[in-house]
Amino acid sequence: MDELLVSHYCSTMDQTTALTAAIDAVLADRLLLSHPFYQRWTAGTLTREELTAYAGQYRSVEATLPTALGAIIADLNGPAKVLVQANLDDELSNPAPHLDLFDQFAAALGADLVEPTPATAHLIDTYATAAERSGAFGLGVLAAYEVQAAEVATSKADGLRTNYGVDDHGTAFWDVHASLEVEHGNWVVEALAHLDADDLAEALAGVEASAAAWWSFLDEREAAAAPLIAI
Repeated sequence: MDELLVSHYCSTMDQTTALTAAIDAVLADRLLLSHPFYQRWTAGTLTREELTAYAGQYRSVEATLPTALGAIIADLNGPAKVLVQANLDDELSNPAPHLDLFDQFAAALGADLVEPTPATAHLIDTYATAAERSGAFGLGVLAAYEVQAAEVATSKADGLRTNYGVDDHGTAFWDVHASLEVEHGNWVVEALAHLDADDLAEALAGVEASAAAWWSFLDEREAAAAPLIAI
């Protein structure tokens, strides 16, 4: 999103509302729950094999997150730094390390640790290298997922229970995120609101890059599923 459009948002609304509107504009045609893969998850038409493959790929993304958050934190100052640190603290311990919770989900599906496929590797790299560009860009990368993560997690947990018979132990990762991500989404927008005005376009470039990487990740899952669907 160009600086003129950022200026338009920020001149007509308070900053938090402006940022939310600007992020929503970037994500408008790539909201995760609108992707065919997640729509089939919600409808219960994913095969068990698709879910297992998804869990194997997603684990590598989840494993990257603490290090990526730490790198972004190191490039921030003041309230923004504190807010992202709170996110990392949750990731590591609330109510347990989130990678451990994810492993419960993966185990429920019989998923193994696998090598990242190209789109998964690109998504991991988007997070892992975000802070190398700037803290503002890194915040944008986080925001693209965090602002919609609670709704996504709720839908996933409901689908797993209703359509795939996964118990509470297996859905714990998604149940925790359905609750925590409401606050995390608010935190990341608040952190963005503490950036200098000159950094906002950079942050929105991070939103754009992250949205594209997540969409490609899901496109790859959908493409990989084509032979399974055809059977």
